[in-house]
Amino acid sequence: MSRMIQRYSFSERLMHWLTALTYTYCFCTGLAFYTPYLFWLAVILGGGPTSRFWHPIVGVAFFLIALWMHSVWGPDMKLTETDKRWLDRSKDYASNNDGVLPPQERFNGGQKVFYWVMYCGAFFLLLSGIFIWFPEYISFSLAWVRQTMIVIHEIAALVTIGGFIIHVYMSVFFVPGSVEGMTTGFVPIRWARAHHKLWYIRMTGGEAPSKE
Repeated sequence: MSRMIQRYSFSERLMHWLTALTYTYCFCTGLAFYTPYLFWLAVILGGGPTSRFWHPIVGVAFFLIALWMHSVWGPDMKLTETDKRWLDRSKDYASNNDGVLPPQERFNGGQKVFYWVMYCGAFFLLLSGIFIWFPEYISFSLAWVRQTMIVIHEIAALVTIGGFIIHVYMSVFFVPGSVEGMTTGFVPIRWARAHHKLWYIRMTGGEAPSKE
């Protein structure tokens, strides 16, 4: 049986899943408001008025948790030259040709790009969402501002939805073991060495494979 190494603490897993839950709720209710073909999502989540009430509140919660996450993971998410080389060879990653990829730290270049997409998206969603949430405070002469914010909100939503779907697919189907790390907090040393070699070396001092 492979030895395990801790990848995420309890607080890291808690903030990750809270972010995922709040975003998923906003994702589903937002799609329900976006098109009548998906309004059944709002029905499942308690009905139109209920979804309309909770959507912005949960959205604010998502933003606050994103700030919490940034305070914890922000320093680890700075893009390095190694990350840029990894991103240049992302096609090899997509084709499971990991052997030619530069070794990565705790998070690879793709994970960092996703992180920044969601973090910046949270700001745009909150800023634009405020104008949609309180239309009664916008004068008729500034109606164009609200219309602009609606467009920004939709663009930010679509970009983050795309990133979210890719993230879920990669975690669940493309890189087996990722979900285990985020649920139990631990991953096999073999997995850590294969996918995040620089982090593995830093955490273990570069243990030899025979010690597993």
